[in-house]
Amino acid sequence: MTAVTLPASVKVIVRDWLCCNQVLLSSADGDVLIDSGHVTRAAETIELLRRPGHLGNRPLTRLINTHGHSDHIGGNAALKRAYGCPITVPSGEAAHIRAWDTRALWLDWAGQQAERFDFDDTLAPGETFGAGGLLWQALPAPGHDAGAVMFWCADEGILVSGDALWEHGFGIVLPDPPGGLEAARSTLDRIAALDVRVVIPGHGRPFTDARQALERSFARLQAMQSDARRAVRSVLKAMFSFSLLERGRIPLDTVSDWLQGVPMYREYNERYLQLPPGDLAQWLIGELEKARVVRREGHWLVSADQAGAADHA
Repeated sequence: MTAVTLPASVKVIVRDWLCCNQVLLSSADGDVLIDSGHVTRAAETIELLRRPGHLGNRPLTRLINTHGHSDHIGGNAALKRAYGCPITVPSGEAAHIRAWDTRALWLDWAGQQAERFDFDDTLAPGETFGAGGLLWQALPAPGHDAGAVMFWCADEGILVSGDALWEHGFGIVLPDPPGGLEAARSTLDRIAALDVRVVIPGHGRPFTDARQALERSFARLQAMQSDARRAVRSVLKAMFSFSLLERGRIPLDTVSDWLQGVPMYREYNERYLQLPPGDLAQWLIGELEKARVVRREGHWLVSADQAGAADHA
C-alpha cells in the first residue's frame, strides 16, 4: 500500500461514520475548513480544531461544505458561534438550506438532525478558491446528493471527495427521484478522468489507490442498478445504521413504531417492500445483526460502535 503524503498545509482530522472528516487548509492567508461534522460532535470538533497542530489559537477564516447532509453540516452553527467565520455552501444546496427543507436535507424525513444555520455565500461547480496555498476547483458530484461538490487540486493530485467516493464504496444513493444511480455513475466517471494521487474521503482515512476504489464502486453501482429492491434494502439498512449511531441505542420494542414514524422508511416500505411494520423492523435488525453492525443488550438495540458503552452514553 502506497503511503499517503500530503502538503504540510493540508491536515485531515479523521472522524467516524456518524461524523465526517474535517479537512483543514492552512496558509498565511488564513485557515479554511471543509465540512463541520455532526451536530452531536460539534463540541468535539471545536476541541480538535483548537489543538496545537491544527488551528490552535488562530481564527477560522472560512468554512466550506461539500454537501448538505447532517454529518457534514451539523457543526456549522456551532463553528459560526465559536469563530464567526463565513460559511460557503454548494450553490445546488443553497435553496434547501435557506428554506431548511428537512426532506431535501434528509433531516426529519430520514430521522436525522442538524442545527439550522445561515450561509454567507455559495460555490458552484467549476468555480475555484485558494486555500492552504493551493488552488482548488469545485467539481459536480451528484448521486449521493444532487447538489454535492468535490474539491480538486490539480497541482497536487488531491481530491476531497466528500461522500462521492470512499475507499470501499460511496454514500447512499436514494432510489427516488429516478436518475440518482446514473448521476452517481457520472461522478465516478468524472473522478476516473482525473489524475488522482490522493483521495481525502468524507469518511475513512485518505487513500492513494483511486483506481481500485473506483472499480469497487462501479461494481456496487452495477449491482444496485440491476435490482431496485436490492438498492432500497441497502438504503434502509445504511440509514437505520446511521440513525442508531446518532442515538447510540433504541429500545427493541420501539423499533417498529420508530420506523413507522419516519417518513422515509414508511414510504419506501410501502412502495418497494410491502412488509408489515413489525416484519420490516425484524428484517432490519436481523440483517444488521448478521453484518455485526448492531447487537442486542438486554431490551436495547445498540450500535456496534456503542456496544458495551451504551450505559455510559
